[in-house]
Amino acid sequence: MARTAPPTVPPPPGPPARGSLSLHRAYLRSPLGLLRLGQLALGAAFWVTVAAHKYEGAAHFALFAAVLVWLFTLALFGLSLLGRWELVPWLGSRWLLTNLVHDLALGVGLYAAATGIMGHKAKQRSFCNLPGYSQHCLYSAYLSASICGGITACLYLFSGLYCLSRRCQDQRDII
Repeated sequence: MARTAPPTVPPPPGPPARGSLSLHRAYLRSPLGLLRLGQLALGAAFWVTVAAHKYEGAAHFALFAAVLVWLFTLALFGLSLLGRWELVPWLGSRWLLTNLVHDLALGVGLYAAATGIMGHKAKQRSFCNLPGYSQHCLYSAYLSASICGGITACLYLFSGLYCLSRRCQDQRDII
């Protein structure tokens, strides 16, 4: 009996091909598009809060992780918004899986680690939150970054679960 090659599944269709770029408005109104906007806003708040204040030690890793995930999220958002994910070699045909791995592995994993680091640093600086302490105190900056990071990690978890539910329903597209 001769074996036949399994049928290949074409990549998910983007918006109609045009000469000029146009926004994929359905993505922008989808739950994933709205979650991405929240991730970008809160992620930027996290790393701007850390970068605007003096940081040392493990906060370098927290800042690196936050900026790395933020840049990948910005790239995913831009490609999805323009409907141009098929331009990404190998990943374009697996765009839903790419978003799923990005959200759960990178987003949740690195933001949870960064949140833990900033929470630990806030706890170390909690002594300077006492009344009458006159020196410069980083407690509120570290605590703010930790709260932004925790909420951002939750947003990545929600978007990862959204992509996982679409994948479990045998859907191949992100919206």
